[in-house]
Amino acid sequence: MTGPLKLRTEDAEDLDIVSACLQDAIVPLGEMEYVPGEKRFVLVANRFRWENCGETADMPPTDPTASASSAAGADAAFATGCRTYERVNCGVAFDGVEAVRRRGIDPRDRARMLELLSMRVEADAVTLEFAGKAALRLEGARITCRLSDIGDPWPTQWRPRHPGNDTL
Repeated sequence: MTGPLKLRTEDAEDLDIVSACLQDAIVPLGEMEYVPGEKRFVLVANRFRWENCGETADMPPTDPTASASSAAGADAAFATGCRTYERVNCGVAFDGVEAVRRRGIDPRDRARMLELLSMRVEADAVTLEFAGKAALRLEGARITCRLSDIGDPWPTQWRPRHPGNDTL
């Protein structure tokens, strides 16, 4: 088992790592806030601890250009499962955010739970893509991110499933 995760990004490659760590995180809309005066967007997520799975177990794929043979190996390893299934609360702050755009999200629906699928880095923006085609686009010339686990993880019997990998 690993300790609490604490990451800070410097570039797009670092943001890709944060995206993999946050894949399948559950984010209550009421736990998101844009602070324009500080150019900061913050959220608290309930993230699945993919690091318990290791790179060869059932970590979400991070390389969409992986060869078919490595993908087949990953599918075989996927069937072995994680050491444990755990979730943990995680604070995430994006700095350098000039504006936030929403798609498929009503900011008044504060009780809504969103499932984070990925973070896509674009020129002058980071897009958080959620299940159900919802998205938040954080716009800014140089967006950085800090992620820190909050509190202790807890066991869960549910591991997120992805199409094509439902072998468990």
